[in-house]
Amino acid sequence: MLNEDGEEVVKIKKAVIPAAGLGTRFLPATKAQPKEMLPVVDKPTIQFVVEEAVDAGIEDILIITGRNKTAIEDHFDRNIELELVLEKKGKDDELSVIKQISDMANIFYIRQKEPLGLGHAVLCARNFIGNEPFAVLLGDDIVHVEKPVIGQMAEIYEEKGDTVLGVQRVGYDHIHKYGAVDHEGEGGQVVRVKELVEKPPREEAKSDLAVLGRYIIDPEIFPVLESTTPGSGGEIQLTDALNTLAGKQPVWAYTFEGRRYDVGDRIGFLEATIEYALRREDLAPRLKDFLANLEY
Repeated sequence: MLNEDGEEVVKIKKAVIPAAGLGTRFLPATKAQPKEMLPVVDKPTIQFVVEEAVDAGIEDILIITGRNKTAIEDHFDRNIELELVLEKKGKDDELSVIKQISDMANIFYIRQKEPLGLGHAVLCARNFIGNEPFAVLLGDDIVHVEKPVIGQMAEIYEEKGDTVLGVQRVGYDHIHKYGAVDHEGEGGQVVRVKELVEKPPREEAKSDLAVLGRYIIDPEIFPVLESTTPGSGGEIQLTDALNTLAGKQPVWAYTFEGRRYDVGDRIGFLEATIEYALRREDLAPRLKDFLANLEY
């Protein structure tokens, strides 16, 4: 199959999930456990992200970890003792669930030895990715939607053949918390990026389109990252590298569909927990009753 430029379409088969952060916004809960393992109802947040990649047809996933993150590896590994106990007790549903976790994808790990920024974390994946386009999914963002966000973006990549950033409108009052997109034209679901501006003041923001933790990136990003000068805190910023890339080839911003939650934020995490619980038939009736009668 060819894209709109007559080039052969390359399918997105690999994904990178950076998970080396310290989770300081959730201290003290993250003092001794990875923030990515905090559960939304009864599922770790990182499992939502892995499932999104798998549902989009991605075959191989690299998780960038750091010190004290072995719980992530354990979660996606087999637990033979637990499986035997569940089998012995006849808990077939629970047994099926935990077996699916370890069988859902080919998951690989590499450790980011120093906290040198998101750009450096992506650069750590260079040997794993090789010379093909790849997805990046940040664990602080989970999205409730029928069609996975990365799957939506893969279709745009197949059409355009260039880097695609997942964005949504957050309102000008909140754009100072995000990377903002300055784009060509009046707007639409897909726009060409002129520049990314990290956390601009409201009065300086060119739009309220914010980059929200989903990327499909051309492998040309790797030599760019290698030559990117570290920014504040000595970190290599992915935003800086994407700006350089946008000067060499098209970079697109795609307004994805779905209800997005910032689970790296306490309020966002609570919103996700409540809303995911309300979507479950086994939990919704009692939770609705509790919320209706809550006194505060």
